[in-house]
Amino acid sequence: MANAASRAAEQFIDLVLSAPDPAAPVPATPGWSITDVFGHVAMEPARYRDLARGKGNWPTRVTDLPAFNAEQIRTLPTRNRTELAAILRDGLASFLNIIEGFGDNQPLMNFDGDQRVRADRSLGTLIGEFVVHGHDIAKALGRPWPIPPHVVPMITLGQHQVLPGWINSTEAAGHTATYEFRLRKLATHIYQFSDGHLTIDPPDPGRIDVHISAEPVTALLLNYGRIDPWLPTLTGKLLAWGRRPWLAGRLVTLFHPA
Repeated sequence: MANAASRAAEQFIDLVLSAPDPAAPVPATPGWSITDVFGHVAMEPARYRDLARGKGNWPTRVTDLPAFNAEQIRTLPTRNRTELAAILRDGLASFLNIIEGFGDNQPLMNFDGDQRVRADRSLGTLIGEFVVHGHDIAKALGRPWPIPPHVVPMITLGQHQVLPGWINSTEAAGHTATYEFRLRKLATHIYQFSDGHLTIDPPDPGRIDVHISAEPVTALLLNYGRIDPWLPTLTGKLLAWGRRPWLAGRLVTLFHPA
């Protein structure tokens, strides 16, 4: 996972440094420019490092995350892209060194939404930052941004640590259902909701209400709210079946947006 994070970071940096206008808007993140997005992502590895050390800052409520990110951008130490790239590289290198030093004794660290996550598995959400925000910027620039499918299970592993705390209590109130979610040819997971509470990969899931099969990159972008589900459904990249197949369209709505 460390190698995947380093590769994704360098691809993201190369993309941003090649952008002709760093002040150009990024529609996927309304109100943010390319520099804003880059600054946000550049500061994250060092923040993860500090959280792994038992320090640092995090929003205790998921709903506070937009304001937390806005303050992070407002207080960036620099808006120079080359300097931000150096901050990103240094922060990632030190975070990877810390994870390696923990070895088999990975600590639980505080994380957004007052979650407690394993330090090494948090690399998954960090890779998600590089890959998904890279997608956002590439789309704004009209450039291709191929996402390697093999990173999706890594990102998913990181997400699974925080998903129970990202439940939208209003949308999920009283919801009881079991979903099987297949990342085609890569991984399968079970999401079991009981009266609005989520358990991931329970040992005895019982009867499945809806099976969902998704092309991995499609699943990633759908989970991050970057695409609408209807086109992938029409093209076969997203399929649902089972005794309650209509529940498939509800799954993403049960969580606060990433």
